[in-house]
Amino acid sequence: MQNPPSQSSPGSQYSLLLFLLTLGALVWAGVLLFAGGFTTSIGAGMAFLDWPLSNGSLNPEGWTDNADQMAEHSHRLAGMIIGLLSITLAIAYNRIEKRIWVRRLAYFLLFLVVFQGLLGGLRVRLDHLNTGSDHNLTARSFAIAHAMGAQGVVLTLTSLAVLSAPQWSTSLAAGTGRFLRTFGIATLLLLAVAILIGAVMRHNGAALAIPTFPAASPDGSWIPSSDLFVVWVHFLHRTLGMLGGIGILIYALLSFSKKVWHPYATQFAIAAVLLTCLQIWLGWLILQTARNPHVATLHMLNGAVLLATLWSSILWSTRSRRQES
Repeated sequence: MQNPPSQSSPGSQYSLLLFLLTLGALVWAGVLLFAGGFTTSIGAGMAFLDWPLSNGSLNPEGWTDNADQMAEHSHRLAGMIIGLLSITLAIAYNRIEKRIWVRRLAYFLLFLVVFQGLLGGLRVRLDHLNTGSDHNLTARSFAIAHAMGAQGVVLTLTSLAVLSAPQWSTSLAAGTGRFLRTFGIATLLLLAVAILIGAVMRHNGAALAIPTFPAASPDGSWIPSSDLFVVWVHFLHRTLGMLGGIGILIYALLSFSKKVWHPYATQFAIAAVLLTCLQIWLGWLILQTARNPHVATLHMLNGAVLLATLWSSILWSTRSRRQES
């Protein structure tokens, strides 16, 4: 029998417009993540005490002349743009995409972006500088939730980018490799927890709580000798990160055995290994530069890219290039 003319999934219809829009939004999400991370790295999250406006304006006077205000307002403007992009994507997917569940994913993205903006706003409005509280635990909690919400936006956009890619619509569903996919998802969740602990670490000023690497104390011990919270949150972040890195390496090695997978699954797995190496080096560099804000921000951004790359590999592992006969 001859191969069917199309191997598209039922109800799917490839659209270059959707793919390019989604890819552009994903790239911009990276820009937004860097802007937000850099704002945190230099401690400029409260450069403006009001929200959603900045000093009561969309274009506050002198914001380009003040480093803290420039970082925070640039972050807010980038957030506005991702909001407009998510609205555009929701409309575009509603009009073009045939798969109902993919359209719903685009709607979820819009909800997540709006919710993410609210989290950022609450982080400002509930800061002790505004409430007069004798502690800042509430604002810090919203800041951590805001940081994790950014990861959710990136993963959702990554999903839409993969699902709208031209190669996705011309491949078949792969029924094999369930165990390896489960292992990959478990590794993804482990990395997500490591990133969560990293956010707790960043917002509690614990980036340099353990100044040595790979040893966890100056005497060369692998276990911290201190009982301070900042030391153990730092230790937990680097430990979970290393375990996640080992999981990625195992996942990538095992992925070579799945010849029926779409080649992108293995290629993204290899990219995840390389990004893991870069992440370890950036983490070490943070210690060597006494937490240079650019290095710290790149470490955070690379973690998000690593998470998205591993998720892309897992998604592509559900596809195969096998042709029906």
